[in-house]
Amino acid sequence: MAIDLKQLRYFLAVAEEKSFSRAAERLHISQPPLSQQIMKLEAELQVKLFARTTRNFELTVGGKALMKEAAAILAQMELAVETVRQIDRGEMGRLRVGVVSTAMWSPIPALLDKFHKSFPRVSWTLHEIGPSAQYEALLARQIDVGFWRAPPLPPATLAKGGLRQDLYFHENVCVAVHAGHALARRAQIDLPELAEQPMLSLVLEKSDFARYLLQCCVEAGFTPKVAQEAAEPQTLLAMVGAGLGVALLPETIARIAWPGVVFVPIAGKAPSADLYIAYAEQEDAPVVRAFIHVLEAMGAVVAWK
Repeated sequence: MAIDLKQLRYFLAVAEEKSFSRAAERLHISQPPLSQQIMKLEAELQVKLFARTTRNFELTVGGKALMKEAAAILAQMELAVETVRQIDRGEMGRLRVGVVSTAMWSPIPALLDKFHKSFPRVSWTLHEIGPSAQYEALLARQIDVGFWRAPPLPPATLAKGGLRQDLYFHENVCVAVHAGHALARRAQIDLPELAEQPMLSLVLEKSDFARYLLQCCVEAGFTPKVAQEAAEPQTLLAMVGAGLGVALLPETIARIAWPGVVFVPIAGKAPSADLYIAYAEQEDAPVVRAFIHVLEAMGAVVAWK
């Protein structure tokens, strides 16, 4: 059976107008091709759709049934077309976002809020995992975008995975010290001054950022005395507040008003706490495109070379 949507539209126009001439005018076509299409439709269906007399122009029982079904089919088709267009524009779908734990004090929550308001029909989920796990999840398409801190992944690693990495948010590392500590009264701290301080760190075995900070200390001329490790920055702050040591943390952590803790900038070139965003470069992912568009509109992305 070779019935197409054009025939259904023509039939519906005639049925609603109860006139071939008015229907032709509505469709912006001449009457003969309209009549031919209706005849083809009747032939395909093997059903007479209109009862024509000298005075009346009425739908047959079959015509009335088709009018109802045709209206439903065309409405469903319009809905399907609009849904496809919305999906292509990134207005529908889901977005899976990977983040490192310290990133939630950055502008990421504001970005997610802006994205939700701009694309309310897109559902999103947050996955708090480390950079290595995010990289593997991006390769396996288990997350759509990932956020991790310095150091950025090497270009060769990104190319191997078909990923793009951009600088999202520039941030330095600062020193979290107990409010009663002598260093808390300083305007800045030179990194080597922490050489004799008990260092509190994120778990070195699990955190690329923690290992990076350790290397920064080594490059500054000392190996830090790691007294305790913790999985979450809040735990580190609790230990700093108890006077158990100092911690190197992103500056945005200072947004946490933690009792007994003071955040002091690092003098000179401080270790980086920059946040990077990564995603599949070649994949056609409209929702990711929409997310990046919102991110760029907020003026946050600087391409990493």
